[in-house]
Amino acid sequence: MLLAIDIGNTSIKLGIFDDDRLKATWRLSTEVDRSADEYGALLLIFLQRQKLSTSKITGVTLCSVVPPLVAVFQEMCQQYLGTSPLVVGAGTKTGVRICVDNPRELGPDRVVNAVAAHHLYGEPVIIVDLGTAITFDVVSKEGNYLGGVIGPGINIASEALFARTAMLPRVELTCPKQVIGNNTISAIQSGMFFGYIGFIKNILQHIEKELGCKSKVVATGGQAYLAKEIPQIEIVNPHLSLIGLLLIYKMNKVKD
Repeated sequence: MLLAIDIGNTSIKLGIFDDDRLKATWRLSTEVDRSADEYGALLLIFLQRQKLSTSKITGVTLCSVVPPLVAVFQEMCQQYLGTSPLVVGAGTKTGVRICVDNPRELGPDRVVNAVAAHHLYGEPVIIVDLGTAITFDVVSKEGNYLGGVIGPGINIASEALFARTAMLPRVELTCPKQVIGNNTISAIQSGMFFGYIGFIKNILQHIEKELGCKSKVVATGGQAYLAKEIPQIEIVNPHLSLIGLLLIYKMNKVKD
């Protein structure tokens, strides 16, 4: 079995693959100060609940946008699984041609999403990752990764509004019943929700205009609930990054 780990700014996704089947998934908060032993103990609890043994895990692959945690998880994998993970980064074979000015600047999370979307849905494809940041990644009809767009996620914007104003409260982000809010909380919810819906729709429209063709659009990420309000988004796949990690592991696996 393969353990896939996607380390994000806010949360860490873990998945166990038995061949090509995603057998179990877990999510935990990203804590830079946690030790390898703490993450290892959590992993053992997750595996135990699924009645899975560490001895069955024969490989690990990970991507991370939090550099300090790479070494922590490498240590965890060595101590608790007896293996070193494949870390997605510069020089890793991905099967997708990266056509940007400096490929080393590209976040590995965006690479694994692009690999999975290209494999699952063909091309051209646009991936909208609705997480801590909102990213748009574009794979052309030739199968080239062209680049994308990065913006602040809805939670970041909401926290900034709370932090930088004296009288506006922190609110739960939900879909309002109407655009016109009749109190401060509903007005903020409306501004956040419908504002981000408009932002995403507009970016997708401009991307397709530049591509000059209709594209398949797939959404992923912790805020993917926004996707149901966006007609351009045809598919929501919460496990896109884990699938991309599986595919990249297979491409880079050295056979004994």
